[in-house]
Amino acid sequence: MRIVLANEGPRIEAGVIGQRPLGGVETAVALLAQAFQRRGHEVILHFEGERATLPATAALVIATRVPRLFGELPRGRRVLWLHNPARYLRKPRHAWPLLRARPALVTLGHFHASSLPRWLPGLRAEIPLAVAPPFDASPPERMAPAPVAVFTSNPLRGLDELARLWPHIGCGELHAYSGAATYGGDPRLAQRAAPILAQAEAVPGVRLFAPLPRPELQARLIQARCMLYLGDPGETFCLAVAEAQAAGLPCVVMDRGAVAERIEDGLTGVVARNEAGFIAAAQALLRDDALWLRMHRAALARGPGPNWNDVAQSFETLALGSPS
Repeated sequence: MRIVLANEGPRIEAGVIGQRPLGGVETAVALLAQAFQRRGHEVILHFEGERATLPATAALVIATRVPRLFGELPRGRRVLWLHNPARYLRKPRHAWPLLRARPALVTLGHFHASSLPRWLPGLRAEIPLAVAPPFDASPPERMAPAPVAVFTSNPLRGLDELARLWPHIGCGELHAYSGAATYGGDPRLAQRAAPILAQAEAVPGVRLFAPLPRPELQARLIQARCMLYLGDPGETFCLAVAEAQAAGLPCVVMDRGAVAERIEDGLTGVVARNEAGFIAAAQALLRDDALWLRMHRAALARGPGPNWNDVAQSFETLALGSPS
């Protein structure tokens, strides 16, 4: 079938995923397009404002995040692929183009789906993301590493709060692979992140590193002891935690946003109920080799989850008007 997949931009295709840091949405768009192509479909990638001629019709027309993209797209079974909490769709500038297009609404999981305004029309489906290579292949089991915790998310998503808690954890080091480079060097993000990064770097035991392409990031995660992430209300999936778990890395998180959906509490990590619980769980994983090994093995046994072929297949069912 012919599939049009549209995003705000900039144009990013699957070939660059292993070459430089990328945000979750950009990675997902590129990998979904690649999966469709591997399944034999004609895929047309469109980025907002491009002057390329589009066909008049397509079997499946997918816009990422913003309904206004449908104004540039051909006729066909329309799907709005949501990545952010969906409350913004109430705003008139989003609601009007959405009501005109009446697309199927795709969210990434239960928490994400709960953010959809109930009055919105259209089919609804939950299609979780898949991890990007090389996280789609589980690494071998390993012995307990040195007490190094990692943080690999956007610095605006709780790095300052984690740095504040780190002295109370008091075990080993915290390595933060975080910065604006993940988002294409966005100057606005860089300006907002700068004081948070400076604050974190001033905390004893916290070391800052630039965001890494995924192959290099996996190598660092394999050498680490655990991932610490307090979570954020804006998390609708959290690829950072999904990648850590796929690498066999136990995680300590809070129940904020969709983060808790990425781990099995008490098995592959800990969902802390408060800051005291977060600190205690982090200390236990950094100090207790037996606990670490049990959670490490459980994360590896759980595996990386659905792959991008599975995600593409779920989207294909929407062309027939049925949920995934």
